[in-house]
Amino acid sequence: MKKTQLGKHGMEASAVAFGAWAIGGWLWGGTDAETSVDAVRASLDAGVDFIDTAAVYGFGLSEEIVGKAIQGRPRDKILLATKCGLRWDIESPTLHAESDGRRIFRSLKKESIRWELEQSLKRLGTDYIDLYQTHWPDPETEIAELVDTLEELRAEGRIRAWGFCNETPEHLAQAAKLGRISTDQERYSLLDTGQNTANLPVCEAEELGFLCYSPIAQGLLTGKVDSKRQFPAGDLRATSPRFTPAVLEALEVVLPPIVSMAQDRGVTTEQLVLAWTLMQPGVSHVLVGARSIEQAVSNAAAGSIELSKEELAMISKAADAWPGFEALG
Repeated sequence: MKKTQLGKHGMEASAVAFGAWAIGGWLWGGTDAETSVDAVRASLDAGVDFIDTAAVYGFGLSEEIVGKAIQGRPRDKILLATKCGLRWDIESPTLHAESDGRRIFRSLKKESIRWELEQSLKRLGTDYIDLYQTHWPDPETEIAELVDTLEELRAEGRIRAWGFCNETPEHLAQAAKLGRISTDQERYSLLDTGQNTANLPVCEAEELGFLCYSPIAQGLLTGKVDSKRQFPAGDLRATSPRFTPAVLEALEVVLPPIVSMAQDRGVTTEQLVLAWTLMQPGVSHVLVGARSIEQAVSNAAAGSIELSKEELAMISKAADAWPGFEALG
């Protein structure tokens, strides 16, 4: 497993991280807690030492599952990342979403962040967080105020490093001038490369770790999703505009060369896609979900795959055939 730095102010962690959104069940059609615990443990056993979760995933359930999965393991051998800023127990001026009968609001005020951190620590069963991230921007909180709060928590030893998610290039650059920001986490995959001209250049200039979420595009890049695939009730993919017939038809042009290369190399399509993603300029880590032992072990194996220049070029050429989600309406 390759290991890379979480930015110049961060720590070293496995290039493949366990993304714990799906195991929380929310927007993924529910979850099996015991199976999810097994998946997290299998990932750790396969060489992954980086777990990324969030308070809002399953409204606390994802953090609880992660906490159970790491019980009895050396805490200093596991890098725990979680997120703050989305509250379903209070109201703020900014409504983020309405889901499962709950209204989710954004808040990155100091008192809110401190309260959220305490809840996350309890659910995870630890007394510190390795990487604490803001989940979404809060228009009511100035960047300077936010940086001050996160730096206070770092100085107190409650968190070891901090980062942003779903942010603007301007806010990243501002935060880098005001404090010791370590990472930025954004949607990035072979089908989502817009960050190449947005946050990635800032991350490279400021030496921030760039964490890719949805690197296999919620399953679209596994080669296993077609028009016959049925998603359960409550699974966001059942109604997502990213899973329309037009999208699936366009993938029939993009994926075959990658599927063929994977077969020739004796790896899975998603492993090849993850390896390609990790070799893109500025990318430091991929966060990959798994809901079974088999998926967890397979994802971890992608962290040791090296691609030649010719293979990289072939995959990039296939990606160039992708018209983009926006063009497919």
